[in-house]
Amino acid sequence: MGMCGGIVTALTPTVVPSNHQQSDWQHFIILLGYNLGRITSYSLAGALVGGLGASVFSLAELNYSRQIMLLIAACFMLALGLYLAGVWHGITYLERYGKYLWRYIEPLSRSFIPATTLAKAVPLGFFWGWLPCAMVYTILIWAVSVGSAQQGALLMLAFGLGTLPNLLAMGYLATRLAVFTRHPVVRKMVGLLLVSIALWMLYNAVTVNDVSSV
Repeated sequence: MGMCGGIVTALTPTVVPSNHQQSDWQHFIILLGYNLGRITSYSLAGALVGGLGASVFSLAELNYSRQIMLLIAACFMLALGLYLAGVWHGITYLERYGKYLWRYIEPLSRSFIPATTLAKAVPLGFFWGWLPCAMVYTILIWAVSVGSAQQGALLMLAFGLGTLPNLLAMGYLATRLAVFTRHPVVRKMVGLLLVSIALWMLYNAVTVNDVSSV
């Protein structure tokens, strides 16, 4: 909610335009399709980077390579937490690189706007999944360390499903929740939570010998 709340609020009119009459159930189904498309793109990206990581690990000492990637992922998670807490904004540079890919993908999504049907919502969500996002990039870097395309896809699937309840709520109650997620106290709490996760990841990467169990 802290990372993507503003984006969801801005994109909600492309899913449920104000001049289109829908029941609450139709609204929910379209938002669900939109998010399922997004999660599908996350899983595909996870499979790609997981497979890439597996190729790299086959050329190096497996455990050592995974440990390095876990350390890198933990550092990105730490940077993300500091960003949300308002302490340091360095991770936003990562999103700038993603914009180069996004400018080629974004035009493909326009034919599905407004997404007034499920058939339009799913592909629109799939394209939205490639929108530059530091949080997604952080988990993708983590997915490189899992050592296979299948595990990379599963990690990103789990991440996408974990974001589903909040982003469904954001899409359904966009105006009310947008104010809540922009509150400085909320953002600091989310940031500190991510910093705690990052420190846990750093601890495991440094101290656990069998890093495949992390």
